[in-house]
Amino acid sequence: MELSLVNLGTMDYMEAYDLQKTLLALRQEDRIKDLLLLLEHPPVLTLGRSASMDNLVISEKDLKARGANLYRVNRGGDITYHGPGQIVGYPIIKLDSLGRDIRTFVFNLEQVFINLLEEEYGILSGRDKGHTGVWVGDEKITAIGLAVKRWVTMHGFAFNVTTDLGHFDWIVPCGIRDKGVTSLEAQLKQAPDIEKVKGQVAKHFAKVYSFDIVKEDKDIFLKGIKEA
Repeated sequence: MELSLVNLGTMDYMEAYDLQKTLLALRQEDRIKDLLLLLEHPPVLTLGRSASMDNLVISEKDLKARGANLYRVNRGGDITYHGPGQIVGYPIIKLDSLGRDIRTFVFNLEQVFINLLEEEYGILSGRDKGHTGVWVGDEKITAIGLAVKRWVTMHGFAFNVTTDLGHFDWIVPCGIRDKGVTSLEAQLKQAPDIEKVKGQVAKHFAKVYSFDIVKEDKDIFLKGIKEA
């Protein structure tokens, strides 16, 4: 199976959200192949379907003063942060070829980062029985929140690489009060090259899901979507 990989660089959250919705509709109609978008966002907080405003620690006014926006979106989960140094991945994948099994899809998504951390960096990570995502001890390094519409996925994961962890103080991450957050940089005690890590994410994603990666040029891809 082929998977188109598009590195979008840094993109405004709502611009990427609108793009996802367009791609979702195209994939539902089989007008495009399965694909994975990798990107970073300027600082932003998003509220999933089960999110509580009680988990926003600072006021919306103070949030704006820090140059960050707040949006409610249609993914699962509570409140989360996106920002520079965090690899965000949006898989737009039709689950027909993967057995229409959402639980297994999420399990495998966690496995991508468990494998990556151990095989590339010697970092042992795992799952938490009560919460989705990937954890190093009691600290989350990868958050996961999906939406599935007519068996096509959108939203996805957020992998902290060189993320400013201080920005998580703005919220109770994912509504979990007794655990923390970490990043690849914090674990390594040095900043890895984020583009190199994106390549590692793509490699392990393809391996876990048995996809063959086809890299797409960002500008050509976006132009094609506008014309679709």
